[in-house]
Amino acid sequence: MADTSDIVALDLAALIASRVCHDIISPVGAITNGLEVLEEDTNEDMRTFAMDLIHKSARQASAKLQFARLAFGAAGSAGASIDLGDAETVAKGFMAGEKATLSWTATRVLMPKNLVKLLLNLILIAGHAIPRGGVIKVVVTGAAEAPTFTLTCEGTNARIPANVEGFLTGDMGDHVPDAHMIQPIYAGLLARAAGMEVSVTKDGDTVVFRASPRSVADAAPSDVAG
Repeated sequence: MADTSDIVALDLAALIASRVCHDIISPVGAITNGLEVLEEDTNEDMRTFAMDLIHKSARQASAKLQFARLAFGAAGSAGASIDLGDAETVAKGFMAGEKATLSWTATRVLMPKNLVKLLLNLILIAGHAIPRGGVIKVVVTGAAEAPTFTLTCEGTNARIPANVEGFLTGDMGDHVPDAHMIQPIYAGLLARAAGMEVSVTKDGDTVVFRASPRSVADAAPSDVAG
């Protein structure tokens, strides 16, 4: 049985880079296709379609890059804090191009960056729990230094993504990590670095991800932050 902490830094960096590139390739490719139409086609309707495609894809690429900067990037020096309002903005921008919609309930506060990165990575994982679309309800409770994140995913055929529970807790089993698995693996590493514990439960067409400080991981959520 392998532990996610056994992944060497170079492999982790490579897998995260592959994950980010996977998100960016599609809108950038669409921009390229649109530019080719503008160069080769004189039909006015096709040129209008191409311009619309370029604008839409450019917005998507920008949103995904801004999200990746907070979710995977350094986002400041060691020990830096991130504005939770900025995290909400980039999360909603990213989700605007996804099947699921995002609901966000949290007071705007400065929060340690690893906690914010954990929350954003959990949003990415939550999207895979409702592959046909639906809503992801994000609620942040507790103090900024020791919050609880609750992500409720509601949608048709909601499911707990394969192997996610083990990856979030650091157990890779016999799996060799790849770019498809890195999301929950990285989220689990972030959780342990931030002193958090993540759980996943399913009830019908609802899947709930919950991250809490280890000392209160089994306690009920308290008041909303702020």
